[in-house]
Amino acid sequence: MGSHVDVHPPIPAKEMEVKKDEKVDYLNLPCPVPYEEIHREALMSLKPELFEGMRFDFTKGLNQKFALSHSVFMGPMEIPSQSTETIKIPTAHYEFGANYLDPKLMLFGRILTDGRLNARVKCDLTDNLTLKANAQITSEPHMSHGMANFDYKGRDSRTQFQMGNGALFGASYIQSVTPHLSLGSEVFWAGQHRKSGIGFAARYNTDKMVATGQVASTGMVALSYVQKVSEKVSLASDLMYNYMSRDVTASFGYDYILRQCRLRGKFDSNGCAAAFLEERLNMGLNFILSAEIDHRKKDYKFGFGLTVGE
Repeated sequence: MGSHVDVHPPIPAKEMEVKKDEKVDYLNLPCPVPYEEIHREALMSLKPELFEGMRFDFTKGLNQKFALSHSVFMGPMEIPSQSTETIKIPTAHYEFGANYLDPKLMLFGRILTDGRLNARVKCDLTDNLTLKANAQITSEPHMSHGMANFDYKGRDSRTQFQMGNGALFGASYIQSVTPHLSLGSEVFWAGQHRKSGIGFAARYNTDKMVATGQVASTGMVALSYVQKVSEKVSLASDLMYNYMSRDVTASFGYDYILRQCRLRGKFDSNGCAAAFLEERLNMGLNFILSAEIDHRKKDYKFGFGLTVGE
């Protein structure tokens, strides 16, 4: 009688390396994205910069750090109305801008022909602490506003503090709990309107997908999912629900990068379809097309423009 010997084959070296890689080092987790940017991949496809009419932008660099910009816009502007029909009035304005770009300091200024002044600042106070501020000054009463944001970047977390006019204060914190999952929370207080709120968010991302969820005491629930089909194609969807007003909206979008152009668009459950095309005609010359159709409101928007300069 022959004896049966159970011989286990040796584990390949590659499989042993994979098992070693599966061990998570919780003391060396990646730094998450800021709390306010957890939906940024979905917004890239679902919220393109749509416009109606004609737009022309020209940017001229004076040196490596300083540049001037000129923008002309002509098109209709929507005004608030109690009727279901959209009321538009023709408008046109010119915008002059100045930009200062430095590795640790960025300044952006814009002034329009109607007297509005917009300014933005981003300054790296230290290697981990960044100051972001923006302001809009206008001649209309109670329409000027300003906001300052301090962003502290930790090894595996981010903390933000916000201050604004109208006694607005806010704070947020987001922490990586695994190499792919991060959890966060935020609180805010609007003293002028006597309102406060708290929110929670989760973000799970890999090389191929990003899934996010956010809920706030104001009634807002936001879910988003982005699938990276390839390096040039991404599909996105989101669900916005307000459990106080019972309003719900679902959107589906795409982001397609070709050799000479980039095409983005979306469809939502309210009967609105939109597309945004950026075509590179030559070095420093881009052609822009924007289209939006709202079947429910019977509102149709079309815009085209040129962007000159880098």
